[in-house]
Amino acid sequence: TVCTNVRVSLPAVCFVWQIAMIVLFGVFIRYNEEADTHWQEFRRENNISSDIENDFYFRYPSFQDVHVMIFVGFGFLMTFLKRYSFGAVGFNFLVAAFGIQWALLMQGWFHTLDPATGKILIGVENLINADFCVAGCLIAYGALLGKVSPVQLLVLTLFGVTLFAVEEYIILDLLHARDAGGSMVIHAFGGYYGLAISWVLYRPNLNLSKRLNGSVYHSDVFAMIGTLFLWMFWPSFNSAITDHGDGQHRAAINTYLALASSVLTAVGISSVTQKKGKLDMVHIQNATLAGGVAMGTAAEFMITPYGSLIVGFCCGMISTFGYVFVTPLLEKYLKLQDTCGVHNLHAVPGMLGGFIGAIVAASATEEVYSREGLINTFDFEGDFADRTVGTQGGFQAAACCVAIAFGIVGGGCVGLVLKIPIWGDPADDNCYDDEAYWEVRECFLNSPPVGAVAL
Repeated sequence: TVCTNVRVSLPAVCFVWQIAMIVLFGVFIRYNEEADTHWQEFRRENNISSDIENDFYFRYPSFQDVHVMIFVGFGFLMTFLKRYSFGAVGFNFLVAAFGIQWALLMQGWFHTLDPATGKILIGVENLINADFCVAGCLIAYGALLGKVSPVQLLVLTLFGVTLFAVEEYIILDLLHARDAGGSMVIHAFGGYYGLAISWVLYRPNLNLSKRLNGSVYHSDVFAMIGTLFLWMFWPSFNSAITDHGDGQHRAAINTYLALASSVLTAVGISSVTQKKGKLDMVHIQNATLAGGVAMGTAAEFMITPYGSLIVGFCCGMISTFGYVFVTPLLEKYLKLQDTCGVHNLHAVPGMLGGFIGAIVAASATEEVYSREGLINTFDFEGDFADRTVGTQGGFQAAACCVAIAFGIVGGGCVGLVLKIPIWGDPADDNCYDDEAYWEVRECFLNSPPVGAVAL
């Protein structure tokens, strides 16, 4: 049975993997110069005038916002199912807590390994990047919500973070693409990763749990809490690791505008596609965020304020249309069961965001950016000093394809691993139900059926 299997496998994975993290951190991870006690000497040697110039004071407000998005935003967004709120928030918490540790190691090995000492030096920016990495796995969880065990989620995270670190290295370092808010590396990758796993784990008899695959009044309100936290902090998400100064400032403004625009079009399309023009809470919880997803790559470019509004305008519509028309078609014809509709909120807007970024980069001019501005925005330095904006646009588009390929191929392989019947996943008639993995103390569980006569 599920319970006895999980009673062995879940504690085993939690303890063994956490001990492995302690050992690996002991071997590899140290504080960087801005978090180390040698900071005072470092300050003197580099003529840094004040402690306020420590990166902590630039990045920590953004880190807090991103951290809230990961643990509260994503967690509560998935509580819309009537009987799966513990699993949504609780497993989100578990996945993220393991994922950030593994991400610090994986991203560290690829990005911040000191070749002289063999150590990974971490500071506040590494914490933000680890949160970003985990976001990809939480997006994938959205496609599988209610259908997988906690052990499967931890395995998904182990492989997901590893794949993320590799595709991020290829995209940001080898292709030298820009993707500050992660339209490509986070959303397109995470969305297609989750969809590919879900496709491999197709359940032909999932309709046995159909009665629980829906919301009730209060679960939709809880999900709206997640939506609003994500919506409010998305400007921080897209600007958290951009260049200090104008890049960060511009990324926040562009994201703020795209988000606002996508709310109006999501509401408009939701109303026009429903009988009697009533709004569907699913659209308001999800499609209103599509502008933030699609703005992830182009946020730090000179897309202009009205350009940001256009991106939000289009993506709010596309995302809502996806929920109304595409999700049912994918389930019917492609046998793709996508619980949260990550195809419409992350995969497609992330892909569009990547290509929008490519177009905006390719059309950058010296008149708009200035020579120095072009070099600063696109990092045309070192090996890439001679790169033109046209070439940059081509590499941006290629990067988007790399992210999608990693998501689909990686997800397909991980799906095959998760298909092995050892992980204690719920039966087809027991999906979307917290009772499978949680102590649920609810009076109505044991109450007599409506109409039963009390003796």
